Parts: sequence; structure tokens; C-alpha cells
Amino acid sequence: MTPGTEYQPQMSVEEFEELERHAPETVRLEFINGRVQAKAVTDGNHDQIIAWLQRLCMQHRPELWLYGDRGMKVERYRKGRARPDGVLAPFGFPVGHGDWSEAAGVLMAVEVTSHDSDTHQRDRVEKPDGYAAAGIPVYLLIDRDDCSVVVFNQPEDGRYRHEEKLPFGAAVKLPEPVNITLDTGPLKEFAD
Repeated sequence: MTPGTEYQPQMSVEEFEELERHAPETVRLEFINGRVQAKAVTDGNHDQIIAWLQRLCMQHRPELWLYGDRGMKVERYRKGRARPDGVLAPFGFPVGHGDWSEAAGVLMAVEVTSHDSDTHQRDRVEKPDGYAAAGIPVYLLIDRDDCSVVVFNQPEDGRYRHEEKLPFGAAVKLPEPVNITLDTGPLKEFAD
């Protein structure tokens, strides 16, 4: 399976989890809206953006940790499986969870757009709905395609009621329960 491609048979969550366990390390699989999706392996700029955010979270909220690629149960009735680029939660959050964590305790999910054909549908459409349905209070999308940061919050009925989009370089306030203000100027360097 190549990144951005889909495989559409009827599949149970258990069958997906078995498939994902046997996927090669170079492939990251997700199960969103009943579809298996291959997510592109990250590039160096993508990884640096996550490292930048992790450092800021540690400075402002040392009791939390930004866990990378943590398997999360998302969507209604936990029928979806996603691997956000980052999950902000109390330090120690994933202990005892196995491969897939419930969303309880997660303050924020983070995605950084990849340069693949499916990033629009996955990161801008499906992920906000999945994270909102799971009750994750804040979804932060760092969109390298249009050099913007989008903050989604106030999940209700499977959707975020509030969305704010700001350009790289702006001061971005991450609302409660995250309560961090990001100086996004450094993101301009990693937009490519």
C-alpha cells in the first residue's frame, strides 16, 4: 500500500488492528470512517515541527507530554483508529494502554500536513471529526501547504464548534485545557 491510497472492504476494528500489527515499519496505517488508509512517513521538516511543539509544551506545561504517533481510538463508538502526529496528555498517559489508547485524558491532538494526495481529506476533514467525536478538547492542525495554524475546539456532537485559522508568524492561543500561547514565527522555516 502506498501513502494516500485506500483499501475499502468491510473490516472490523479487530481485523484492522491485526493488519496494522503486521504492517512494515515504513507504513503507518489508520482506520478512519471505516476505511484503511496508509499515512505517509514523515520528512525532516515535519519531525522538526513536532520537536518544536514538544519543546514549547514542556516549557509551558511540564506536567504534560506530547506523545508522537500514539495510537488513538477515535470516531463514534471508538470504531476508528488514528495515529496523530502528537497527543498532548499528562505525563504517563499511555502506561498500560497497549497499542491503542482511549481519548480520556487527552488535552490536544496534533497533525502536521504531509505532502501527499490524501492530506486534505485526512487532516482537514476526517481527523477533526474523529477527534471531536472522541471528545478531544483541542485539535491543532499545522498546515504546511498554506502556512497556517488551525485551532479547533469546543467538541460537540462529533464536530468542533469553533475553528480559528492564523498564518505562520502569528501568536496562537491554544484554549483551555491546553492554555499555551505559541509564537509560530519559527514555523516559516519549516514550511517546505
